[in-house]
Amino acid sequence: MNVITSSFDLSTQGHTDIIDITKEVAGTLRQTAMTEGQITVFVAGSTAGITSIEYEPGLLQDIPEAFEKFAPTGVTYHHDATWGDGNGYAHVRAAMLGPSFNLPFQGGKLILGTWQQIVLVDFDNRARNRTVIVQLIGR
Repeated sequence: MNVITSSFDLSTQGHTDIIDITKEVAGTLRQTAMTEGQITVFVAGSTAGITSIEYEPGLLQDIPEAFEKFAPTGVTYHHDATWGDGNGYAHVRAAMLGPSFNLPFQGGKLILGTWQQIVLVDFDNRARNRTVIVQLIGR
């Protein structure tokens, strides 16, 4: 088994910005000679997460609305009292989503459902530059 670790950077708008990163992850795989294995996609930072969704306009509205119900903005969080940065909700949301997503690949291609894309969700209360780490384990 081989392990290859790579990364790419992207800019986000924050405020539950959802960015399709499937092409970047697939491009990372294409740059290797690996044909079969597992990929971990990880975002460095505690106010963003990685998951998979059907990247379509309805869900791009539904997901922020759902997170607003679970960890609303405009509410006082203990984190805000500690740091004074007003993004306690972003930390809670990111913790709920998680910082990474794992998926298999075979024949040198990602194994995803027809309508399944890999997305980064940035919950912070400001625009950010994010680093996404892609680690491939396979042959």
